[in-house]
Amino acid sequence: MNYHAIKAIYYFEMARTVRTIMQSIVSPVISTVLYFVVFGAAIGSRISEVDGISYGAFIVPGLIMLSLMTQSLSNASFGIYFPQFTGTIFEILSAPVSFLEITIAFVGSAATKAVLVGVIIFITASFFVPLEVQHPVWMVTFFLLTAITFALLGFIIGIWADNFEKLQFVPLLVVTPLAFLGGSFYSINMLPPFWQNVTLLNPVVYLISGFRWSFYGQADVSLGLSLTMTLVFLTACLAIIWWIFKTGYKLKA
Repeated sequence: MNYHAIKAIYYFEMARTVRTIMQSIVSPVISTVLYFVVFGAAIGSRISEVDGISYGAFIVPGLIMLSLMTQSLSNASFGIYFPQFTGTIFEILSAPVSFLEITIAFVGSAATKAVLVGVIIFITASFFVPLEVQHPVWMVTFFLLTAITFALLGFIIGIWADNFEKLQFVPLLVVTPLAFLGGSFYSINMLPPFWQNVTLLNPVVYLISGFRWSFYGQADVSLGLSLTMTLVFLTACLAIIWWIFKTGYKLKA
């Protein structure tokens, strides 16, 4: 394993975050705060509590997960696609770096950026509503698993995409709607029975539910089921990456 190459790519990607801090950090944080203000003020004035939790505090885990998923996905997909688009990928291709090492570096940097944004949003939300984390270990577990899983998915998308339309298709038309319909702003128990069953087909429900449980000790589905589905999602992404690696796929300039 070429750890020097992994570290070099990782540091380069993190340095790009510093150079584009408005786009990478400030913009997603402001967008999430606006979600919080709009939904917390508009809907919170009509829904005082959900399952005994104030509505403002209830939506915080969902907002953090929404940002974590979208940022992990977009950072990883753009990180590996853009060098191929500009042709600068030849610098990596000419170096003694394997596909596995490239994956670790790009996925690691994308997950790190997303975690940083999530932590800032958590701190910011604590100024608006009183937050409590009853199970901090589980919170960190779901936090990291989600960041890594969606960074892996984003890396796969970045390899698959051959234009910017494909690059944006999954984040905008698949992940974001699933996140909004996955209980980010409401409990699925508020839905009619039929739609509750339909919603359970949404994999994002289990990520958000497990993360919310770590805050308040209650969620739409059990902790065990949330953790199982999260690990299944992660395993599926790893399997696809492994298949790409085993087929001898080579990045192209």
